Amino acid sequence: MVDFFEVLGIWLGAFFTFAIFSFLYKDNPVYKVAEQIFVGLSAGYWFIYTIFNVMIPNLLTPLSNNFSANYILILPAILGIMMLMRLVPKAEWLSRFPIAILIATTAGISFLRFLKSDVIGQLNATMINPFAGANWVVIVGQILLVVGTITGVVYFYFSKKHEGAFGVTAKIGIYFLMVSFGAAFGYTAMARISLLIGRLQFLLGDWLHLIK
Repeated sequence: MVDFFEVLGIWLGAFFTFAIFSFLYKDNPVYKVAEQIFVGLSAGYWFIYTIFNVMIPNLLTPLSNNFSANYILILPAILGIMMLMRLVPKAEWLSRFPIAILIATTAGISFLRFLKSDVIGQLNATMINPFAGANWVVIVGQILLVVGTITGVVYFYFSKKHEGAFGVTAKIGIYFLMVSFGAAFGYTAMARISLLIGRLQFLLGDWLHLIK
């Protein structure tokens, strides 16, 4: 026996898929309704997720089990309440303090993370013997890694005019940067195409049953 709600969910999924695809023709009310429903569902989902997977296990449960050992958690709870004061016009100024703390903390943590992964990690990756690999493909790849890193850094050195040998090195760095940006764009396009393939598989398989 076919479940009614399962069938209803499939038809709703097909409708909203075509509603979003309708934007390819032009902006229209059907697309706007589907967009607003998607945004509302996402906001509601993350609201419930935050309550049951963040607030309860990380705040309410530790305070209820052992308040004397976890009383420090009251501080972030107060900051969270202050952030919600943006909803109250007269008390909106209170939200600036937790937002400032959040931005500063995120900036500091992100700086250390990117320093380790993008700077130190990249330096470690270039401190290799390019001819250590047994395979010529590996050797070429290691040489390109070292040359691309050095020339890319030279391009962003603006204290010296890019002319002569220095300018040629910087121009080579531009080529490596363009290849890197192109690869990143291609990866993004492939990710979007995979989403499209997933939607087509849903429409042709789950909805129309034309493919298995």
